[in-house]
Amino acid sequence: MATAELNGAEITGFDSFHAACKAALGFPDSYGNTMDAWVDCLSYLRDEDGMSKFRLKPNEVLEIVIKDAAAMKAAVPDILEEVTYCVAGINERYEDYGEKPALKLTLR
Repeated sequence: MATAELNGAEITGFDSFHAACKAALGFPDSYGNTMDAWVDCLSYLRDEDGMSKFRLKPNEVLEIVIKDAAAMKAAVPDILEEVTYCVAGINERYEDYGEKPALKLTLR
């Protein structure tokens, strides 16, 4: 399993969230700093599109670990809720294409 780690204590708004994700997940310079762009970058992890530094094998999963998740939940609960919702939606998209879910969100 591949792993990307975000520090929840450093996420205080959408700007810091997107900056942390761009660094941890290797999003391209053209990354749009929106949740739509976040979903797009993580929807093709098994393809050769280069939207992330991760390229998953057919049954491999990318675990997104948010350490200090309690701090993030206290400061920006809406962002944590949005991330949880988006991960579920991305995994549904993979299933719609007959693939196994590609993401696992772990809060520490």
